[in-house]
Amino acid sequence: MPIQRVLTTGRVPVKIYTDDVSENALQQLANVSQLPFIHHHVAAMPDVHWGMGATIGSVIPTVGAIVPAAVGVDIGCGMSAIRLSLTAEKLPDSLVKVRAAIEKVVPVGMAGHAEDAWCNDGLARVAPGLQPILDKHPKINARWQSQLGSLGGGNHFIELCLDEVDRVWVMLHSGSRGIGNRIGQYFIAKAQREMERWHIQLPDKNLAYLPEESELFEDYMQAVGWAQEYALENRRQMLRLILDALRRELPSHEVTDEAIECHHNYVAREYHYGKNLYLTRKGAIRARDGDLGIIPGSMGARSYIVRGKGVASAFCSCSHGAGRRMSRGEATRRFTRKDLEQQTEGVECRKDKGVIDEIPGAYKDIDTVMAHQSDLVDVVHRLKQVLTVKG
Repeated sequence: MPIQRVLTTGRVPVKIYTDDVSENALQQLANVSQLPFIHHHVAAMPDVHWGMGATIGSVIPTVGAIVPAAVGVDIGCGMSAIRLSLTAEKLPDSLVKVRAAIEKVVPVGMAGHAEDAWCNDGLARVAPGLQPILDKHPKINARWQSQLGSLGGGNHFIELCLDEVDRVWVMLHSGSRGIGNRIGQYFIAKAQREMERWHIQLPDKNLAYLPEESELFEDYMQAVGWAQEYALENRRQMLRLILDALRRELPSHEVTDEAIECHHNYVAREYHYGKNLYLTRKGAIRARDGDLGIIPGSMGARSYIVRGKGVASAFCSCSHGAGRRMSRGEATRRFTRKDLEQQTEGVECRKDKGVIDEIPGAYKDIDTVMAHQSDLVDVVHRLKQVLTVKG
């Protein structure tokens, strides 16, 4: 579908690819559109919903400044998917042992690896880039060594899925863990203090920004770039651990060359509408013509592998998932464990009260979201979860 709604109350318009957007998200989009360094327009994807600072599911082009809260605190969060040579008929009747094997090797929630199980090859690749950042900003430091190769909590997950012809896929969703959160929080606070120092009034204090000519801008870009690399390495290490576990638990199989990797919380230097600019995708993935991407549904719903169409008005972007329909607190109040069991029927996963906030009913309908972005992407594969690991 084409653009469904356009806001014109700000300095630039906001082009929205859905008619399902809450009032608080609309207000956030309007706030962003008032900033003096936004270029041409803001785009909102079909999964758009309220987020801290800037709307999740928004694509924000800036010239001469960056808003750290628009990038967020889960810097580099994204997806990985890879197809195995296995088919559904080769899977065991019960996937309980398979889920346990994955949970044994990949820490979830706040946990990290014991020191004798650190992902040393990955650490060797990312460690050199962090040290210059810590030398200048030592307060950023966090448990980054032990958390490389770990899942986290919230909406992060590991899944086994079946595609439209019952081939098995491994899919996972995670980001830069505690160190990315620390980097985000640190520079958001720094930007807010700069706004106070310069007496700059903003429609939302979380839209505090760093001008390109400032020293903090360069420091932030260095740190956010490193966090995006850490997030990518984190997913690579998890995938290695998962595949090792699956080789022990499932019949003999190979990894195929169908593999996709994409960030959906990040900033990149790109060219759009006549300008070299900084493009922040907060809960959106790059969808240039031919780009492959991953759009997951909620736990128990379908997910999609897509190919981008390179639509300029979306800044060559599409949604990063279904998008929340309600807050975690509201989901916990509204749904029960029985609801969770019903909505995840046929999926081997946690079905306890600790993950009720991730129940499919708390999210928008993924098929409706996909229909709203049919102009932005083509569907390559439809995936259905059979196993989900949550933190």
